[in-house]
Amino acid sequence: MDGVGKSEKQLRNEAKKLEKLAKFNAKKEKLANKNVEKVYVSGSMPESYSPKYVEAIWYQWWEKCGFFSPEYWVNPQKPRKKFVMVIPPPNVTGNLHLGHALTNSLEDAITRWHRMRGEITVWVPGCDHAGIATQVVVEKKLWREKQLMRQDIGREAFLKEVWKWKEEKGENIYHQLKSLGSSCDWSRAAFTMDPNLSHAVTEAFVRMYEGGLIYRGVRLVNWCCALQSAISDIEVEKRELTGRTSITVPGYAKPVIFGILSSFAYPLIDSPNGEELVVATTRLETMVGDTGVAVHPEDPRYSHLIGRFVQHPFIPERRMPIVGDTFVEREFGTGAVKLTPAHDHTDYEVGMRHNLPFITVIDDKGYMTKEAGPFAGMKRFEARWAIRKALEEKGLFRGEVDNPMVVPICSRTKDVIEPLLKPQWYIRCQELADRAVKEVADGNLKIMPRMYVRTWNNWLRDCHDWCISRQLWWGHRVPAYQPRQQPHSENDSWVVGRDEKEALATAAERFKRPIDEIRLIQDEDVLDTWFSSQLFPMSVFGWPNTESSDFRSFYPGTLLETGHDILFFWVARMVMCGLFFTDRLPFKEVYLHAMIRDAHGKKMSKSLGNAIDPVDVINGISLPELQAKLLVGNLDPSELTRATAAQAKDYPKGIPECGTDALRFALCSYRTRGWSINLNIQRVQGYRFFCNKLWNAWPRIAPKSSPFEKHDLSGTDQWILSCLAHAVQECNAGFKEYKFPRATTACFNFWLYEFCDVYLEYSKPLVKLEPGCSPAALKRAETVRHVVYTCLDLGLRMLHPFMPFVTEELYQRLPRRDPLNDPPSICVAPYPDDGEENPVVTISFRLAFSLVHRLRSFYATCNISKTTAFPEAVLVAPESTLEGLRAGKFLVDIVQTLGKCRLTDLTTDKSLGKRCYIDIRVREI
Repeated sequence: MDGVGKSEKQLRNEAKKLEKLAKFNAKKEKLANKNVEKVYVSGSMPESYSPKYVEAIWYQWWEKCGFFSPEYWVNPQKPRKKFVMVIPPPNVTGNLHLGHALTNSLEDAITRWHRMRGEITVWVPGCDHAGIATQVVVEKKLWREKQLMRQDIGREAFLKEVWKWKEEKGENIYHQLKSLGSSCDWSRAAFTMDPNLSHAVTEAFVRMYEGGLIYRGVRLVNWCCALQSAISDIEVEKRELTGRTSITVPGYAKPVIFGILSSFAYPLIDSPNGEELVVATTRLETMVGDTGVAVHPEDPRYSHLIGRFVQHPFIPERRMPIVGDTFVEREFGTGAVKLTPAHDHTDYEVGMRHNLPFITVIDDKGYMTKEAGPFAGMKRFEARWAIRKALEEKGLFRGEVDNPMVVPICSRTKDVIEPLLKPQWYIRCQELADRAVKEVADGNLKIMPRMYVRTWNNWLRDCHDWCISRQLWWGHRVPAYQPRQQPHSENDSWVVGRDEKEALATAAERFKRPIDEIRLIQDEDVLDTWFSSQLFPMSVFGWPNTESSDFRSFYPGTLLETGHDILFFWVARMVMCGLFFTDRLPFKEVYLHAMIRDAHGKKMSKSLGNAIDPVDVINGISLPELQAKLLVGNLDPSELTRATAAQAKDYPKGIPECGTDALRFALCSYRTRGWSINLNIQRVQGYRFFCNKLWNAWPRIAPKSSPFEKHDLSGTDQWILSCLAHAVQECNAGFKEYKFPRATTACFNFWLYEFCDVYLEYSKPLVKLEPGCSPAALKRAETVRHVVYTCLDLGLRMLHPFMPFVTEELYQRLPRRDPLNDPPSICVAPYPDDGEENPVVTISFRLAFSLVHRLRSFYATCNISKTTAFPEAVLVAPESTLEGLRAGKFLVDIVQTLGKCRLTDLTTDKSLGKRCYIDIRVREI
């Protein structure tokens, strides 16, 4: 945070605190560098918890010691289980946001838990080149800084600009991941355009082409005129309109109106009575591409017209048939549907069924083609109004009404998507998809939460062929070539090869010509980003070299953890790809977490300007600094204005320093098995106070590391150890079942409400021994210190996967029971095993705590200070309850110590309640 709004005294105190912390950290770093295998943190602790102090050096030390490498655990004589996971590689479009922080907090907690269980653990980090997204942000940057378009500087120069962007952003992403404590194996970090991964992409394309899965075809695609490229379904935003709505479209000075259903008439040919057929459309500009009209074959209004023709009013030579098809909804519009097979996905299917002509009337840039007749050369949405005016002049326009509709928008450019017929490369998916469905049905692949299995089946049981080519410059070039001046059809002329030499040999054989007479041109298009991403679990371990040591050791993986929004686009494709190339699933389990959203429920996105850098939550940031980041981004002026106003509303005082541990714990504490999470920064700040509670609890009672005898344990000791056993059971169950809030709640409740608030408070008087105290008192104090040590040791290890930094700091300050053989770091220390609870003690304590709670509530109501001892109290309760208290004297001690009172009598005489200053009634137990 900066100094905005702070007094001079506050600033001076802050400066002194930072100076003191800097000295502490310098000392720690010196000791860490002196001995890599051990960090000595003996000496005084800062008075209060400081994330900057705690998180200063531990990550660098973990890396130096190689704790994150699977080789750290390798012991041929002692085989261990393996846990293998790859990161969902973040796009190099910019910095990570809190959505990425959620993913990596969950994945790191899982990884650390498996590592602490003694498993050989490898978690592979990486970045995705993100073809369209990265190209768009670099194009915006180029225009903002130099007023140049990519076409102005050419492909080679533009790609140099993109690589510069990738180096800067990729390095920062890795820095952010390390700031989050992500215990990745950085020696295996991968970028999807690294040479070895690019080789895997080429090999995969060639094998799938040779196997008949990849083919070249002309079909409708999602075309973005601003990008001049096809885009995938995941890059299309579906904007729902309730009626007439103005939308800003790139390339238009004024907003374009959508949400209107316009009706016009087609005259029937050879009609002596001047009959006409009225149709309705939300896209009037496409009527010049109409090649037919459809009606329902059972509609009595129109069934007699099937087989006749209507005349196009602007293109005299175009006679369009009236066809009968059951796809028509008789109740919608006029019940007659215009058919534009070249510009509508539904019309495409109908046109195929009825053998209608396909006429493209909008080009790649969004202008009307010559086939549009008198409207050729116009922009598509300008042509919309020109066509309406021309219909009115001909007396064929029949009016318009508001109409609810969905407008497809390019998520990158905000342009309105145009369905266009384009020759593209496709993958036949249905056979692969059927096998993926079967793997889940047979129990070989487990998807969690189970509610997503239905989504999986719905998508894959009707899986369309996948368009994998993109008209971009940034990405993997399609390894397909065309001979120059080859007199073959578009589809027959393509040859595929791992390189040009292989493609030449194929071309020479196919066209029966000498190699030296053939000149090839490689396809300018690049592959869809998801094509390379689907290979990630294999390519990072060396595929296609299936004999590499990494591939044999770590493929297939154990778990794939990611957001539910890419279940089909990434997860399903990895499964299909793994089965096709290796005949094995790439992982055994899939866990899908919820989408993180801002406080208003909107998905956090860089393009919306509502994405928060996790480092800003860790370190804190002022509002002016937050808004300065927006200014150097790639937001359009309107988006910038909206994002700036939203930040001022949501973070009027900026974001307070919370630290990595608090952020991770908060993210893991949300119920991640649903659809979305609305993140509240105040919740993160609350867990920062939890870290402070841990810190302040540390020096209260000096722990004793030597073992203790169980027969020396009091009822209170048994109770806290039972609480610890219960918390450990809950944590282990939470990790096994991927129910992370179950584990975080168990950790929080144990440390805060049971250990700190009860056991430490109760035990403080027991260890404050006066000179000449009895041997029994000495022995009791000794036992308390042993129990405190056990709780600290196991409690820190239990908490470590969620809060790695503060637990390492405190663990290193804990004396070791076996200094020579104990693990050097908590991150490789054994995770606690499930222990036995003591249900009898636990039930008894519920009574004591209910009494303490009632007493404390009374003190608060009467404004009685915590330091004021209540002189005496009489407990009136049922006999069965009193028997329990008399049998365990420690329960009475608990009530007196924590309730700040002295119980003078235990009785069943209910009449005493009438003469009591406070009458605490309890239920029989």
